Order: sequence, then structure tokens, then C-alpha cells
Amino acid sequence: MNRVGTSFIATLALLCAFNASGREATPADAVIVQRIIENSIAGYPGNCPCPYNTALNGSRCGKRSAYNRAGGYAPLCFKEDVSRDMVQEYRQRNKG
Repeated sequence: MNRVGTSFIATLALLCAFNASGREATPADAVIVQRIIENSIAGYPGNCPCPYNTALNGSRCGKRSAYNRAGGYAPLCFKEDVSRDMVQEYRQRNKG
């Protein structure tokens, strides 16, 4: 292989390495949304934070969940509950 081709391949490999490490350092929005939801659910003291959780008797929480009851706790249960601002705040808090 000639010198230009080798240089090109080396440069391309470096760019790919930097690109991959950049992606690892900043998780995708979907991953952050899932973490925010998990943290919200973990912060709920009871066993029915979200409609899809199960009660102690094994039934689905449904309308008995904190998510569906007015007042008190308001856990984040679905990806639609997490705003872009929340994702940005999470990124800022967990920078280093």
C-alpha cells in the first residue's frame, strides 16, 4: 500500500476512535430518560408508583398507583413524562 493510502487509513481509524469514545461519554437521550424514570420510581416509598407495577397481592396497580392519584407523589412512569429540560438537567448534574 502506498504512503497516501496508509495515511488515509490511519486518519480514518483515529476519527472512528474519537467518534466512538465521544458516544460512550454521552449516553443517548433514551438511556437518560430510562434512568430518570428508574430514579423517580426508586424514590417512591410505596409499592405502587406506576400503573404497570404490581401490588403486594400480585395484581396490577392500575388506577391505585401514585401516578393516577391526585396530590402527593407524582412519579415519572413513562417516557412522555420526561421533558427535554429534565434530560439536559440530568446531563449537567452527571457531567463528571
